[in-house]
Amino acid sequence: MPFQLTTTETIIALVVLFVVVAIALGVYLNHRKSRTLAFKNRFGTEYDRAVETHGSSQKAEAKLAGRESRVESLKIRDLGATERERFVAEWQMVQSRFVDHPKAAVTEADDLINALLLARGYPQAGFEQRAADVSVSYPRVMENYRLANGVAVRPGREEASTEELRTAMIQYRAIFDELVQVQRPAAARSAA
Repeated sequence: MPFQLTTTETIIALVVLFVVVAIALGVYLNHRKSRTLAFKNRFGTEYDRAVETHGSSQKAEAKLAGRESRVESLKIRDLGATERERFVAEWQMVQSRFVDHPKAAVTEADDLINALLLARGYPQAGFEQRAADVSVSYPRVMENYRLANGVAVRPGREEASTEELRTAMIQYRAIFDELVQVQRPAAARSAA
């Protein structure tokens, strides 16, 4: 004899199925919301830039997770004391040139940041790839980095104003200060 459900049993089964699906959907949506919030907190303005670039939060989060994986595979390191002192001395020289040669000083600051990134173990790459890599560990200074680089690489016909050059130097200084610091281990950073 085949198993048959009564109308009441069918209704109960459908209600139970509906409740299970609703709970599963709620759990999934809560997980997505938590994941999105974690990415927003971690990447700040880079998260917003990625959403705008890729068209959705899911695609942006996948790209940002890809950045994290890529950077984890790199051999990023802190500077040794001697290297740090050398870079600080070079920065002071670049900064001192700003008064007499602001455009050249900004270009030199950009070059110094690139040299510092190479010394730390970031691969030599185009600006966008380098910015993506740096954004994993230094998301707070990424907007500064992008804006300062935009001024540094601006062609001569489209001269940057003195104020734009001054702002770029301040932005490069913020990036420089972050990059020369000794990094805390990831576990200590996430606990802070």
